[in-house]
Amino acid sequence: MIQIQARLDELKALGLQRRTRLVSGPQGPHVVLDGKPVLLLCSDNCLGLADHPRVREAAADAAVRWGVGAGAPRLASGTMTIHRRAEESLAEFVGRETALLLGSREAATAGVIAALARPGDTIFSDELNHPALVDGCRLSRADVFVYDHHDVEHLTWGIEQAEGRAALIVTESVFSLDGDLAPLREIATLAQRVGIRTVVDESSAFGAIGPDGRGALAAGGLEDHVDVITGTLGSALGAYGAFVACDRDMGRYLVSAARAFAASTALPPPAVAGALAALELLRERPERVRRLAVNASALRSGLEREGFDTGASRSHIMAPPVHDPRLAAAICEQALRHGLFIDSLLPPLVANPVARLRLTAMATHHPGELDDAARRLGSVARALGHQPQAAADAPADWHRAGAEQQHGASRAKAAAGVFDHEAPKRTRRAA
Repeated sequence: MIQIQARLDELKALGLQRRTRLVSGPQGPHVVLDGKPVLLLCSDNCLGLADHPRVREAAADAAVRWGVGAGAPRLASGTMTIHRRAEESLAEFVGRETALLLGSREAATAGVIAALARPGDTIFSDELNHPALVDGCRLSRADVFVYDHHDVEHLTWGIEQAEGRAALIVTESVFSLDGDLAPLREIATLAQRVGIRTVVDESSAFGAIGPDGRGALAAGGLEDHVDVITGTLGSALGAYGAFVACDRDMGRYLVSAARAFAASTALPPPAVAGALAALELLRERPERVRRLAVNASALRSGLEREGFDTGASRSHIMAPPVHDPRLAAAICEQALRHGLFIDSLLPPLVANPVARLRLTAMATHHPGELDDAARRLGSVARALGHQPQAAADAPADWHRAGAEQQHGASRAKAAAGVFDHEAPKRTRRAA
């Protein structure tokens, strides 16, 4: 049993104890944090719609019309007209026949994965998938084969070893950790060739990339080449909740089989109405997506000029490595004193000694302030003894260590077999 006080003391001694920070006012590009104005560089509100007047008004009107809560799960009395309207609009936007609203990204991915894979089946999961997908794989109680990041050859090898037990490929389209893009066309082609279903989580892509913000699948013309699309209402749309988009037969099946849909209270009407208003704004003003791309490029270029490693990021998400977790925490604290609110990924949420800074651009930022922010962050890092270029030049094994811990990896169990995701790469590739 974990000794909570001892663990807290240990985290404090290591400089890794986290705390929540109080933001006053709405989630704009600048916020008041603990009483001080700062540039916000860690918000998922990437299009700046969370505080848009039309979104606020829609949420307020919904509270007056339908109340602040749905009162019941969807299969009881919790389905309201606002839920149906939002589902129809979301399905049309992402190019699928139907959609279902769920309470969160975790509920959406867990509900879908557990409904499509059972004990005895095998799920194939990218090693850097978001914890929501990882937990969904675990909840299904199916065997999980974790393939190397972006490695379709390794994925193909794993499917061959499954000997008919392959049930599902699960991947993000834009990875929420690094901001890089999955090889979606290769995965879809492989899945169709071998007859295996695919679930693609577009949470970090929806509203942020692709034609008019329709996502990475739409950017590749692949909307109809995967079985299920999941996404969040809490990032680009600035609201809360999640959705699942698919064909009608799949949708009817998930209504009956996805426990997260059946057992959870339906989304509050104000959140749904706010998301629907934000989606309408996105349709009307797709230039927000282009502004986001311009701002992301400005932030990425500025960070790279300062020597930070932005990896393969091609989105508004960037996560430069800082191999000393205590130093990463110190950089974030010192950045606040210089007016920059950034986030960090620290142990025990990632594997020791892995740590990263995590920054996100917003469409409502200005390119010049992002360039200046990168300059200030570089000065802060160097003043604390961190050399960004040295971190960029370090071996890349650190990200694999973090992924292995995320999936519950333990190299001591490497002999368990090729479908034990705890096995190191060399074991999984063995014949």
